Amino acid sequence: MKNLILIGFMGVGKTTVGRLLAKEKGMLFLDTDDRIVSEQGTDIPDIFSRYGEPYFRDLETELLKRMQEDTKNTVVSVGGGMPVREENRMLLRSLGCVVYLTAAKQTILRRVHNDGSRPMLNGEDLAEKVEQLMSAREHFYRQAAHIYIRTDGRSARQVMQVIGQETRRFMAERPVSL
Repeated sequence: MKNLILIGFMGVGKTTVGRLLAKEKGMLFLDTDDRIVSEQGTDIPDIFSRYGEPYFRDLETELLKRMQEDTKNTVVSVGGGMPVREENRMLLRSLGCVVYLTAAKQTILRRVHNDGSRPMLNGEDLAEKVEQLMSAREHFYRQAAHIYIRTDGRSARQVMQVIGQETRRFMAERPVSL
């Protein structure tokens, strides 16, 4: 398998599971948000406040384009909004096996309620904001994904084991090299 890409809403465990999975499988790990922060020399809330969301989404698309050539044997954790653009969904699928990690709204609220690093959640009613964003993005996540996995009630290690089972099943059904 070329790469394993973890997508899903913020707080579902993409980065935590991704790091563990990469270590376990002897693969590299890349968090797209971390890469953008490193390249821009500032954090995501600052990018949003200075330049706006469209600028940040352009950075994501450009990063995905560059990754097509130089990213191999890597577990990639992507920002929650990256799959919203059609071009990004196509780029993600061409990069490797895309796994959609999902969780219930209450699980996500519990995980992100005190996290100020997520500009998309700024505002009055966190529960309402999470509900709106999850509803708006669900269709895009499903379009991008090869595999869907719920993380509710599972440890990162358990999620990693399910990903292993599901990717083996996916590869057996699709003998084409990803």
